[in-house]
Formats: sequence, C-alpha cells, structure tokens
Amino acid sequence: MITNTTSSTRIDEIAKSIYRISTPVPPEAIPGGFTFNQYLVVDDSPLLYHSGPRKMFPLVAEAIASIIPVSSLRYIGFSHYEADECGSLNEFLEAAPKAEPLCGNIAKMVSIDDVATRPARGMADGEELSLGSHVVRWIDTPHFPHGWECGHLFETTTKTLFCGDLFTQGGHEHEPLITNDILNPSEEMRAGLDYYSQTRRVHELAEKLAATSPQILACMHGSAWKGNGAELLRQLGGRLAG
Repeated sequence: MITNTTSSTRIDEIAKSIYRISTPVPPEAIPGGFTFNQYLVVDDSPLLYHSGPRKMFPLVAEAIASIIPVSSLRYIGFSHYEADECGSLNEFLEAAPKAEPLCGNIAKMVSIDDVATRPARGMADGEELSLGSHVVRWIDTPHFPHGWECGHLFETTTKTLFCGDLFTQGGHEHEPLITNDILNPSEEMRAGLDYYSQTRRVHELAEKLAATSPQILACMHGSAWKGNGAELLRQLGGRLAG
C-alpha cells in the first residue's frame, strides 16, 4: 500500500502482523537507486525495527500511522549505530511517550544512552523479549557485517530474521517479498563498496544466524526474502570467507 504518493513510500505485510515500510530513492539522488526499509511488528507492545534516517521521519511515521497510532510504539529497535538504523530515534521517542530504544548491550553502553533522550533497553546475546504474540531474540554478531555493536533480531513465531545490512540489494524498484535470488545481487553491491568488515569469525557468525532456521529475511535495503534462510546465510558466509 502506497502511503505517500510523492516519495512512493509504501507499507506491506510480509508475515503475520509484520510490515515492511520502504522508501525508494531514485538514481538521481543515489547512483543506481536505493531503498530504505523499516519493519513494524504490530502486537501488544509494538516494535519498529530501524527508525530510518532523520529526514525520512515524516514518511516512516505516516506509514506507521496507516496501521497503528505512532504514539502506541513500545520499542524502537536497530542493529547498530548508523543514521539509517536509528537517525530518527529521538523523533520517535518524542512521538511515542512509552517507547524505549531496543538494541544490544554494547550499543547501549557506547552510544545510545548518550545520544537518546531515554535510556535503551539493552539486550544480551540470546536474550528474548515478548511483544505479546511475537517473541524477539537478540543475536550478537560483532562486525557482521560491520560495527562492534552489531547484532540482529529474530522473531521466533514467524521465523523472521531482521538481518539489517546483510543481503543489501541496490536499485530502487523492489517487490516487498520475493523468493528469487538475493545473494548474487547483494554480492554485486558489496563488490562495488566493500562495506563488510574483514572479521575472521565470518563462518561462526553466519552459522550462528543460520541456526535460527529463518524462513523470512527482512533486509534493510531491497526486497525481503522468503525461503531457506539457513542455507542462504551459509552461502553468504562461504562467499565472504572466500
């Protein structure tokens, strides 16, 4: 569903009560075009994963408001400290008086409790949090793909892995949820920018995520993907190690 005709921002349900919000940025603004995605989990304690950049706050808030009141958000979660992950965190904390930042303990310690207007709800590796009918689990993945504080969130009920910058796909025209190849397009993107860290733990961390057996990969840039997520993560680990 298009929620803003000027920007073409849209919101689509990709799993039960989990919505992908996506704003396309055309090639005139970013070479090749790009997308910025956020994910809304609608539950007793609603979660927004990735806030989006600060300048996109009105677009993301407008999309959320088409499903639930922005003021009802309980958590604003993200993988690591970067503008497209949490650039409009404070704007959302102001709009949602009961909301807390949700991140790993390292991000809470080194960045978020300093820059956010309210303290973060830090999560330990493997810790789970109930949102109501959905349960999310934090998985520490330092430097995978980048950032000491990096981690990923796994929703256990729908087996959705919010995988941040993993499987980043270039271009600005993407379907909300696909089953065709995203590994090769994401590797083409990585080849041009080399934005992954050179961690020696790549196989270990890829396997750590694969062990969740995700059925949906909720990518931050490009389409979300449905299929054998464990196999795809292992293939990615092999590509990176090679």
